[in-house]
Amino acid sequence: MTVTDPRPQPADFFADWKEREALAEAMIPIIGKLNRERNVGIYLYDRTLVNQSVIDIMKAHRRVRQVEHNEVSEFETYPMLQALLNLNLGHAHIDLGKLTSKHMDQGNGQSPEEFLRVELADALNSDSKPLPQPQDVVLYGFGRIGRLMARLLVEKAGGGDVMRLRAIVVRRGKAKNDLVKRASLLRRDSVHGTFHGTIRIDEENEVLVCNGNPIKIIYANNPSEVDYTEYGINNAIVVDNTGVWRDEAGLGQHLECPGVSKVLLTAPGKGSLKNVVYGINHKDILPEDKIISAASCTTNAITPVLKAVMDKYGVEHGHVETVHAFTNDQNLIDNYHSAERRGRAAPLNMVITETGAASAVSKALPELEGKLTGNAIRVPTPNVSMAILNLKMGSASNKDEFNEYMRSVALHSPLQQQIDFTESPEVVSSDFVGSRHACIYDAKATIISGDSAVLYCWYDNEFGYSCQVVRCLEEMAGVSWDVYPKEV
Repeated sequence: MTVTDPRPQPADFFADWKEREALAEAMIPIIGKLNRERNVGIYLYDRTLVNQSVIDIMKAHRRVRQVEHNEVSEFETYPMLQALLNLNLGHAHIDLGKLTSKHMDQGNGQSPEEFLRVELADALNSDSKPLPQPQDVVLYGFGRIGRLMARLLVEKAGGGDVMRLRAIVVRRGKAKNDLVKRASLLRRDSVHGTFHGTIRIDEENEVLVCNGNPIKIIYANNPSEVDYTEYGINNAIVVDNTGVWRDEAGLGQHLECPGVSKVLLTAPGKGSLKNVVYGINHKDILPEDKIISAASCTTNAITPVLKAVMDKYGVEHGHVETVHAFTNDQNLIDNYHSAERRGRAAPLNMVITETGAASAVSKALPELEGKLTGNAIRVPTPNVSMAILNLKMGSASNKDEFNEYMRSVALHSPLQQQIDFTESPEVVSSDFVGSRHACIYDAKATIISGDSAVLYCWYDNEFGYSCQVVRCLEEMAGVSWDVYPKEV
Protein backbone atom coordinates (compact mmCIF):
# COMPACT_ATOMS: atom_id res chain seq x y z
CA MET A 1 0.00 0.00 0.00
CA THR A 2 1.23 3.50 -0.74
CA VAL A 3 0.18 6.88 0.52
CA THR A 4 -0.37 9.42 -2.23
CA ASP A 5 -0.20 12.52 -0.03
CA PRO A 6 3.46 13.09 0.96
CA ARG A 7 4.11 15.05 4.13
CA PRO A 8 5.37 18.60 3.50
CA GLN A 9 9.10 19.10 3.93
CA PRO A 10 9.82 20.22 7.51
CA ALA A 11 10.77 23.83 8.02
CA ASP A 12 13.35 22.81 10.62
CA PHE A 13 15.06 19.49 9.85
CA PHE A 14 16.88 19.37 13.19
CA ALA A 15 13.72 19.86 15.22
CA ASP A 16 11.96 17.26 13.07
CA TRP A 17 14.78 14.79 13.70
CA LYS A 18 14.65 15.34 17.45
CA GLU A 19 10.91 14.74 17.50
CA ARG A 20 11.34 11.49 15.57
CA GLU A 21 14.21 10.48 17.82
CA ALA A 22 12.09 11.02 20.94
CA LEU A 23 9.28 8.93 19.48
CA ALA A 24 11.64 6.10 18.53
CA GLU A 25 13.09 6.17 22.04
CA ALA A 26 9.58 5.97 23.51
CA MET A 27 8.82 2.95 21.31
CA ILE A 28 11.54 0.77 22.81
CA PRO A 29 9.94 -0.02 26.20
CA ILE A 30 6.56 -0.65 24.55
CA ILE A 31 8.08 -3.06 22.01
CA GLY A 32 10.02 -4.79 24.80
CA LYS A 33 6.99 -5.10 27.07
CA LEU A 34 4.86 -6.61 24.30
CA ASN A 35 7.59 -9.10 23.48
CA ARG A 36 8.50 -10.15 27.03
CA GLU A 37 5.05 -10.29 28.57
CA ARG A 38 2.85 -11.31 25.65
CA ASN A 39 5.27 -12.81 23.10
CA VAL A 40 4.19 -10.26 20.51
CA GLY A 41 6.82 -9.54 17.87
CA ILE A 42 6.73 -6.07 16.34
CA TYR A 43 7.97 -5.57 12.78
CA LEU A 44 8.24 -2.71 10.30
CA TYR A 45 7.82 -4.06 6.78
CA ASP A 46 9.29 -7.36 7.94
CA ARG A 47 12.19 -5.71 9.82
CA THR A 48 12.09 -6.71 13.48
CA LEU A 49 11.96 -3.84 15.97
CA VAL A 50 12.57 -6.05 19.01
CA ASN A 51 15.85 -5.24 20.78
CA GLN A 52 16.67 -2.51 18.27
CA SER A 53 18.31 0.81 19.12
CA VAL A 54 16.77 4.24 18.60
CA ILE A 55 18.80 4.75 15.44
CA ASP A 56 17.94 1.26 14.16
CA ILE A 57 14.23 2.03 14.54
CA MET A 58 14.63 5.37 12.76
CA LYS A 59 16.59 3.76 9.93
CA ALA A 60 13.88 1.11 9.53
CA HIS A 61 11.31 3.88 9.10
CA ARG A 62 13.50 5.68 6.59
CA ARG A 63 13.93 2.50 4.57
CA VAL A 64 10.15 2.13 4.29
CA ARG A 65 9.81 5.66 2.95
CA GLN A 66 12.56 5.00 0.39
CA VAL A 67 11.51 1.54 -0.83
CA GLU A 68 7.73 1.65 -0.36
CA HIS A 69 7.55 5.31 -1.49
CA ASN A 70 5.15 6.32 1.25
CA GLU A 71 5.27 8.59 4.28
CA VAL A 72 4.97 6.11 7.14
CA SER A 73 7.08 7.68 9.86
CA GLU A 74 7.47 7.62 13.63
CA PHE A 75 4.71 10.25 13.86
CA GLU A 76 2.26 7.69 12.45
CA THR A 77 3.57 4.44 13.92
CA TYR A 78 3.96 5.60 17.54
CA PRO A 79 0.21 6.19 18.15
CA MET A 80 -0.48 2.77 16.62
CA LEU A 81 2.09 1.17 18.91
CA GLN A 82 0.56 2.87 21.95
CA ALA A 83 -2.82 1.52 20.93
CA LEU A 84 -1.38 -2.01 20.67
CA LEU A 85 -0.27 -1.80 24.29
CA ASN A 86 -3.83 -1.01 25.34
CA LEU A 87 -5.18 -4.15 23.67
CA ASN A 88 -5.19 -7.56 25.33
CA LEU A 89 -3.20 -9.29 22.60
CA GLY A 90 -2.32 -12.95 22.39
CA HIS A 91 0.86 -14.32 20.81
CA ALA A 92 1.33 -12.74 17.38
CA HIS A 93 3.71 -11.22 14.86
CA ILE A 94 2.48 -7.74 13.99
CA ASP A 95 3.78 -5.61 11.14
CA LEU A 96 3.38 -2.15 12.61
CA GLY A 97 4.43 -0.48 9.36
CA LYS A 98 1.89 -2.22 7.17
CA LEU A 99 -0.92 -1.75 9.67
CA THR A 100 -0.06 1.94 9.93
CA SER A 101 0.00 2.30 6.15
CA LYS A 102 -3.37 0.57 5.93
CA HIS A 103 -4.78 2.85 8.62
CA MET A 104 -3.54 5.91 6.73
CA ASP A 105 -5.13 4.63 3.50
CA GLN A 106 -8.31 3.02 4.78
CA GLY A 107 -8.85 4.19 8.36
CA ASN A 108 -11.76 6.47 7.43
CA GLY A 109 -11.21 8.67 10.44
CA GLN A 110 -11.04 5.81 12.96
CA SER A 111 -8.71 6.21 15.90
CA PRO A 112 -5.73 3.84 15.95
CA GLU A 113 -7.34 1.74 18.69
CA GLU A 114 -10.68 1.51 16.88
CA PHE A 115 -8.92 0.46 13.68
CA LEU A 116 -6.73 -2.11 15.41
CA ARG A 117 -9.62 -3.71 17.27
CA VAL A 118 -11.07 -4.62 13.89
CA GLU A 119 -7.80 -5.58 12.19
CA LEU A 120 -6.56 -7.67 15.13
CA ALA A 121 -9.90 -9.09 16.21
CA ASP A 122 -8.63 -12.68 16.12
CA ALA A 123 -5.69 -11.85 18.38
CA LEU A 124 -7.69 -10.03 21.06
CA ASN A 125 -8.22 -11.84 24.36
CA SER A 126 -6.64 -14.92 22.80
CA ASP A 127 -4.90 -17.46 24.99
CA SER A 128 -3.55 -19.44 22.03
CA LYS A 129 0.17 -20.14 22.05
CA PRO A 130 2.63 -20.83 19.23
CA LEU A 131 3.44 -24.10 21.03
CA PRO A 132 1.63 -25.98 23.79
CA GLN A 133 4.93 -26.16 25.70
CA PRO A 134 8.47 -24.85 25.14
CA GLN A 135 10.63 -26.69 22.62
CA ASP A 136 14.12 -27.71 23.76
CA VAL A 137 16.85 -27.06 21.20
CA VAL A 138 20.42 -28.38 21.16
CA LEU A 139 23.22 -27.06 18.94
CA TYR A 140 25.63 -29.80 17.91
CA GLY A 141 28.74 -27.88 16.87
CA PHE A 142 29.66 -24.30 17.64
CA GLY A 143 31.37 -22.87 14.57
CA ARG A 144 30.30 -19.94 12.38
CA ILE A 145 26.69 -21.06 11.93
CA GLY A 146 26.41 -22.56 15.42
CA ARG A 147 27.35 -19.32 17.14
CA LEU A 148 24.98 -17.26 15.00
CA MET A 149 22.21 -19.76 15.71
CA ALA A 150 22.92 -19.30 19.42
CA ARG A 151 22.63 -15.53 19.07
CA LEU A 152 19.34 -15.82 17.20
CA LEU A 153 17.80 -18.34 19.59
CA VAL A 154 18.71 -16.23 22.62
CA GLU A 155 17.36 -13.13 20.90
CA LYS A 156 14.09 -14.89 20.08
CA ALA A 157 13.60 -16.35 23.57
CA GLY A 158 10.89 -13.76 24.32
CA GLY A 159 8.86 -14.94 27.27
CA GLY A 160 10.64 -18.30 27.26
CA ASP A 161 7.65 -20.34 26.17
CA VAL A 162 8.53 -21.09 22.53
CA MET A 163 12.08 -22.14 21.54
CA ARG A 164 14.67 -22.64 24.30
CA LEU A 165 18.34 -23.22 23.61
CA ARG A 166 19.21 -25.73 26.31
CA ALA A 167 22.65 -27.07 25.34
CA ILE A 168 25.59 -26.85 22.97
CA VAL A 169 27.68 -29.95 22.21
CA VAL A 170 31.36 -29.52 21.33
CA ARG A 171 34.61 -31.43 21.49
CA ARG A 172 36.79 -30.32 24.38
CA GLY A 173 39.50 -28.02 23.09
CA LYS A 174 43.17 -28.01 23.96
CA ALA A 175 42.99 -24.84 26.05
CA LYS A 176 42.56 -25.31 29.80
CA ASN A 177 40.00 -22.50 29.85
CA ASP A 178 37.92 -24.01 27.04
CA LEU A 179 34.60 -22.61 28.29
CA VAL A 180 36.05 -19.10 28.50
CA LYS A 181 37.30 -19.45 24.92
CA ARG A 182 33.86 -20.57 23.72
CA ALA A 183 32.19 -17.67 25.51
CA SER A 184 34.64 -15.20 24.00
CA LEU A 185 33.89 -16.41 20.46
CA LEU A 186 30.19 -15.97 21.13
CA ARG A 187 30.69 -12.56 22.73
CA ARG A 188 32.85 -11.02 19.99
CA ASP A 189 32.78 -11.61 16.25
CA SER A 190 35.02 -9.88 13.71
CA VAL A 191 32.26 -9.89 11.09
CA HIS A 192 29.00 -9.62 13.02
CA GLY A 193 30.11 -7.50 15.96
CA THR A 194 29.48 -8.04 19.64
CA PHE A 195 26.76 -10.17 21.22
CA HIS A 196 23.67 -8.11 22.04
CA GLY A 197 23.50 -8.69 25.76
CA THR A 198 25.51 -10.24 28.54
CA ILE A 199 27.22 -13.61 28.90
CA ARG A 200 28.08 -15.10 32.30
CA ILE A 201 30.39 -18.08 32.62
CA ASP A 202 29.70 -20.77 35.21
CA GLU A 203 32.84 -22.88 34.84
CA GLU A 204 32.00 -25.19 37.75
CA ASN A 205 28.75 -26.34 36.10
CA GLU A 206 29.98 -25.78 32.53
CA VAL A 207 27.13 -23.41 31.74
CA LEU A 208 26.92 -20.16 29.78
CA VAL A 209 24.18 -17.80 30.92
CA CYS A 210 23.26 -15.64 27.92
CA ASN A 211 20.77 -12.87 28.62
CA GLY A 212 19.45 -14.97 31.49
CA ASN A 213 19.27 -18.19 29.44
CA PRO A 214 21.32 -21.01 31.02
CA ILE A 215 22.95 -23.08 28.27
CA LYS A 216 24.74 -26.28 29.21
CA ILE A 217 28.01 -26.93 27.37
CA ILE A 218 28.31 -30.68 26.80
CA TYR A 219 31.67 -32.12 25.82
CA ALA A 220 31.50 -35.16 23.55
CA ASN A 221 33.37 -36.63 20.60
CA ASN A 222 30.33 -38.17 18.94
CA PRO A 223 26.54 -38.29 19.44
CA SER A 224 26.53 -41.70 21.14
CA GLU A 225 28.28 -40.25 24.21
CA VAL A 226 25.40 -37.95 25.16
CA ASP A 227 22.31 -38.66 27.25
CA TYR A 228 20.41 -35.35 27.16
CA THR A 229 17.92 -36.45 29.78
CA GLU A 230 20.70 -36.25 32.34
CA TYR A 231 20.52 -32.47 31.87
CA GLY A 232 16.74 -32.26 31.99
CA ILE A 233 16.50 -32.01 28.20
CA ASN A 234 13.66 -33.90 26.55
CA ASN A 235 12.08 -34.13 23.12
CA ALA A 236 14.85 -31.89 21.79
CA ILE A 237 15.54 -30.89 18.23
CA VAL A 238 19.26 -31.19 17.54
CA VAL A 239 20.65 -28.68 15.03
CA ASP A 240 23.77 -30.30 13.58
CA ASN A 241 26.14 -27.53 12.48
CA THR A 242 29.19 -29.71 11.97
CA GLY A 243 28.58 -30.92 8.42
CA VAL A 244 30.33 -34.17 9.37
CA TRP A 245 27.20 -36.26 8.69
CA ARG A 246 24.90 -35.32 5.83
CA ASP A 247 22.87 -38.46 5.22
CA GLU A 248 20.13 -40.23 7.14
CA ALA A 249 22.42 -42.91 8.53
CA GLY A 250 24.96 -40.49 9.95
CA LEU A 251 22.48 -37.97 11.32
CA GLY A 252 20.35 -40.79 12.68
CA GLN A 253 22.97 -41.25 15.42
CA HIS A 254 21.45 -38.23 17.16
CA LEU A 255 18.05 -39.91 17.32
CA GLU A 256 19.56 -42.77 19.31
CA CYS A 257 20.47 -40.36 22.11
CA PRO A 258 17.98 -40.18 24.99
CA GLY A 259 16.12 -36.86 24.92
CA VAL A 260 16.29 -36.26 21.15
CA SER A 261 13.24 -36.30 18.86
CA LYS A 262 14.37 -34.64 15.62
CA VAL A 263 17.46 -33.44 13.74
CA LEU A 264 18.01 -30.41 11.50
CA LEU A 265 21.12 -30.27 9.32
CA THR A 266 22.64 -26.90 8.39
CA ALA A 267 24.14 -28.14 5.12
CA PRO A 268 22.83 -29.77 1.94
CA GLY A 269 21.51 -33.22 2.73
CA LYS A 270 22.44 -36.30 0.76
CA GLY A 271 20.35 -39.24 -0.35
CA SER A 272 16.67 -39.17 0.48
CA LEU A 273 16.84 -36.31 3.00
CA LYS A 274 14.38 -33.48 2.43
CA ASN A 275 16.25 -30.30 1.50
CA VAL A 276 14.07 -27.42 2.65
CA VAL A 277 14.27 -23.77 1.60
CA TYR A 278 11.99 -21.89 3.97
CA GLY A 279 9.42 -19.88 2.05
CA ILE A 280 9.46 -22.33 -0.85
CA ASN A 281 8.85 -25.89 0.29
CA HIS A 282 8.76 -25.63 4.10
CA LYS A 283 5.20 -26.96 4.08
CA ASP A 284 6.71 -30.26 2.96
CA ILE A 285 7.97 -30.68 6.54
CA LEU A 286 5.62 -33.20 8.12
CA PRO A 287 5.18 -33.96 11.84
CA GLU A 288 6.58 -37.44 11.27
CA ASP A 289 9.80 -36.17 9.64
CA LYS A 290 12.70 -36.93 11.96
CA ILE A 291 15.62 -35.55 9.93
CA ILE A 292 15.65 -32.73 7.40
CA SER A 293 18.23 -30.45 5.80
CA ALA A 294 18.04 -26.65 5.55
CA ALA A 295 19.99 -26.87 2.26
CA SER A 296 22.88 -24.45 1.61
CA CYS A 297 23.19 -20.69 1.93
CA THR A 298 23.36 -20.31 -1.85
CA THR A 299 20.36 -22.55 -2.50
CA ASN A 300 18.41 -20.49 0.03
CA ALA A 301 19.51 -17.29 -1.71
CA ILE A 302 18.64 -18.17 -5.30
CA THR A 303 15.55 -20.37 -4.96
CA PRO A 304 13.14 -17.61 -3.79
CA VAL A 305 14.18 -15.31 -6.66
CA LEU A 306 13.84 -18.16 -9.16
CA LYS A 307 10.41 -18.94 -7.74
CA ALA A 308 9.32 -15.31 -8.17
CA VAL A 309 10.59 -15.16 -11.75
CA MET A 310 9.05 -18.53 -12.60
CA ASP A 311 5.63 -17.51 -11.23
CA LYS A 312 5.33 -14.44 -13.49
CA TYR A 313 7.61 -14.97 -16.47
CA GLY A 314 8.60 -18.64 -16.49
CA VAL A 315 12.16 -19.97 -16.61
CA GLU A 316 13.29 -21.92 -19.67
CA HIS A 317 16.90 -22.42 -18.57
CA GLY A 318 19.71 -20.52 -16.91
CA HIS A 319 23.14 -20.38 -15.30
CA VAL A 320 24.00 -19.40 -11.73
CA GLU A 321 27.42 -17.95 -11.00
CA THR A 322 28.15 -17.53 -7.30
CA VAL A 323 30.68 -14.98 -6.12
CA HIS A 324 31.17 -16.39 -2.64
CA ALA A 325 33.03 -15.21 0.44
CA PHE A 326 35.81 -17.52 1.58
CA THR A 327 35.05 -20.05 4.32
CA ASN A 328 36.81 -22.10 6.99
CA ASP A 329 37.11 -24.94 4.48
CA GLN A 330 39.83 -22.98 2.67
CA ASN A 331 43.41 -22.26 3.75
CA LEU A 332 44.76 -18.94 5.00
CA ILE A 333 47.99 -19.61 3.09
CA ASP A 334 48.81 -22.19 0.46
CA ASN A 335 48.60 -25.69 1.93
CA TYR A 336 47.38 -29.17 1.16
CA HIS A 337 43.64 -29.51 0.41
CA SER A 338 41.79 -32.52 -0.96
CA ALA A 339 39.68 -30.36 -3.32
CA GLU A 340 40.93 -28.69 -6.46
CA ARG A 341 42.24 -25.11 -6.06
CA ARG A 342 40.93 -24.73 -2.50
CA GLY A 343 44.39 -25.28 -1.08
CA ARG A 344 45.49 -21.85 -2.31
CA ALA A 345 45.44 -18.88 0.10
CA ALA A 346 41.85 -17.69 0.52
CA PRO A 347 42.66 -14.06 1.48
CA LEU A 348 44.90 -13.60 -1.56
CA ASN A 349 43.09 -15.28 -4.43
CA MET A 350 39.90 -15.63 -6.39
CA VAL A 351 39.33 -19.38 -6.50
CA ILE A 352 37.12 -21.14 -9.02
CA THR A 353 35.29 -24.02 -7.41
CA GLU A 354 32.18 -26.10 -7.88
CA THR A 355 28.76 -25.55 -6.33
CA GLY A 356 25.81 -27.90 -6.12
CA ALA A 357 23.40 -25.06 -5.43
CA ALA A 358 22.03 -24.80 -8.98
CA SER A 359 21.14 -28.48 -9.18
CA ALA A 360 19.93 -28.47 -5.57
CA VAL A 361 17.26 -25.89 -6.45
CA SER A 362 15.18 -28.64 -8.05
CA LYS A 363 14.82 -30.35 -4.65
CA ALA A 364 12.73 -27.36 -3.59
CA LEU A 365 11.41 -26.43 -7.04
CA PRO A 366 11.03 -29.64 -9.09
CA GLU A 367 9.87 -27.58 -12.10
CA LEU A 368 13.49 -26.46 -12.58
CA GLU A 369 14.95 -29.96 -12.76
CA GLY A 370 17.70 -30.00 -15.38
CA LYS A 371 17.23 -26.33 -16.33
CA LEU A 372 20.10 -24.76 -14.37
CA THR A 373 23.88 -24.97 -14.39
CA GLY A 374 26.15 -23.42 -11.80
CA ASN A 375 29.66 -22.60 -10.75
CA ALA A 376 31.31 -20.59 -7.99
CA ILE A 377 34.20 -18.22 -7.42
CA ARG A 378 35.52 -17.85 -3.88
CA VAL A 379 36.77 -14.29 -3.31
CA PRO A 380 38.86 -12.63 -0.56
CA THR A 381 36.03 -11.31 1.61
CA PRO A 382 34.98 -12.97 4.89
CA ASN A 383 31.20 -12.71 4.50
CA VAL A 384 28.39 -11.70 2.13
CA SER A 385 28.21 -13.33 -1.27
CA MET A 386 26.47 -12.68 -4.56
CA ALA A 387 24.56 -14.92 -6.93
CA ILE A 388 24.35 -13.85 -10.57
CA LEU A 389 21.37 -15.44 -12.32
CA ASN A 390 21.53 -15.50 -16.12
CA LEU A 391 18.07 -16.64 -17.19
CA LYS A 392 16.13 -17.32 -20.35
CA MET A 393 12.56 -16.52 -19.37
CA GLY A 394 9.32 -17.80 -20.83
CA SER A 395 8.11 -14.30 -21.66
CA ALA A 396 9.65 -10.89 -22.26
CA SER A 397 9.85 -7.91 -19.94
CA ASN A 398 11.76 -4.67 -19.43
CA LYS A 399 13.87 -3.44 -16.55
CA ASP A 400 11.31 -1.06 -15.02
CA GLU A 401 8.47 -3.56 -15.13
CA PHE A 402 10.66 -6.38 -13.83
CA ASN A 403 12.07 -4.32 -10.95
CA GLU A 404 8.63 -3.11 -9.92
CA TYR A 405 7.47 -6.71 -9.81
CA MET A 406 10.43 -7.74 -7.64
CA ARG A 407 9.87 -4.74 -5.35
CA SER A 408 6.27 -5.86 -4.87
CA VAL A 409 7.38 -9.43 -4.17
CA ALA A 410 9.88 -8.22 -1.57
CA LEU A 411 7.33 -6.06 0.24
CA HIS A 412 3.95 -7.72 -0.27
CA SER A 413 4.22 -11.44 -0.90
CA PRO A 414 4.75 -14.69 1.00
CA LEU A 415 8.44 -14.36 0.00
CA GLN A 416 8.95 -11.10 1.91
CA GLN A 417 11.09 -12.81 4.56
CA GLN A 418 13.29 -14.34 1.88
CA ILE A 419 13.74 -11.52 -0.66
CA ASP A 420 14.83 -8.01 0.24
CA PHE A 421 15.07 -5.18 -2.28
CA THR A 422 17.56 -2.39 -2.88
CA GLU A 423 17.70 0.23 -5.60
CA SER A 424 20.66 2.15 -4.22
CA PRO A 425 23.43 2.83 -6.76
CA GLU A 426 26.11 2.79 -4.03
CA VAL A 427 25.67 -0.47 -2.08
CA VAL A 428 28.51 -2.96 -1.76
CA SER A 429 28.84 -6.32 -0.04
CA SER A 430 29.62 -5.07 3.48
CA ASP A 431 26.31 -3.17 3.52
CA PHE A 432 24.48 -6.47 3.79
CA VAL A 433 26.27 -7.96 6.79
CA GLY A 434 23.54 -8.91 9.24
CA SER A 435 20.73 -9.10 6.68
CA ARG A 436 17.99 -11.46 7.88
CA HIS A 437 16.77 -12.19 4.37
CA ALA A 438 17.86 -15.13 2.27
CA CYS A 439 18.90 -12.65 -0.41
CA ILE A 440 18.75 -8.99 -1.43
CA TYR A 441 17.68 -8.24 -5.00
CA ASP A 442 19.82 -5.45 -6.51
CA ALA A 443 17.48 -3.52 -8.82
CA LYS A 444 20.14 -1.15 -10.15
CA ALA A 445 22.28 -4.01 -11.46
CA THR A 446 19.43 -5.81 -13.25
CA ILE A 447 19.77 -6.34 -17.00
CA ILE A 448 16.67 -7.24 -19.01
CA SER A 449 16.68 -7.74 -22.77
CA GLY A 450 13.43 -9.22 -24.01
CA ASP A 451 13.19 -12.67 -22.49
CA SER A 452 16.79 -12.66 -21.21
CA ALA A 453 17.51 -11.55 -17.65
CA VAL A 454 20.69 -11.10 -15.65
CA LEU A 455 19.89 -10.68 -11.96
CA TYR A 456 22.25 -9.83 -9.12
CA CYS A 457 21.34 -11.10 -5.65
CA TRP A 458 23.41 -10.38 -2.54
CA TYR A 459 23.22 -12.61 0.52
CA ASP A 460 24.75 -12.81 3.95
CA ASN A 461 25.88 -16.40 3.64
CA GLU A 462 26.25 -16.67 7.43
CA PHE A 463 23.57 -14.63 9.19
CA GLY A 464 20.91 -14.58 6.48
CA TYR A 465 21.25 -18.33 6.13
CA SER A 466 21.08 -18.81 9.92
CA CYS A 467 17.78 -16.91 9.93
CA GLN A 468 16.45 -19.33 7.32
CA VAL A 469 17.59 -22.24 9.50
CA VAL A 470 15.73 -20.81 12.50
CA ARG A 471 12.58 -20.56 10.39
CA CYS A 472 12.93 -24.23 9.41
CA LEU A 473 13.53 -25.06 13.07
CA GLU A 474 10.28 -23.37 14.07
CA GLU A 475 8.43 -25.25 11.32
CA MET A 476 9.84 -28.56 12.57
CA ALA A 477 8.74 -27.73 16.10
CA GLY A 478 5.24 -26.84 14.93
CA VAL A 479 5.51 -23.19 15.93
CA SER A 480 2.52 -21.28 14.58
CA TRP A 481 2.26 -17.48 14.81
CA ASP A 482 -0.76 -15.35 14.06
CA VAL A 483 0.56 -12.79 11.56
CA TYR A 484 -0.99 -9.37 10.98
CA PRO A 485 -2.05 -7.78 8.68
CA LYS A 486 -3.78 -10.80 7.23
CA GLU A 487 -3.59 -9.90 3.56
CA VAL A 488 0.08 -10.91 3.28
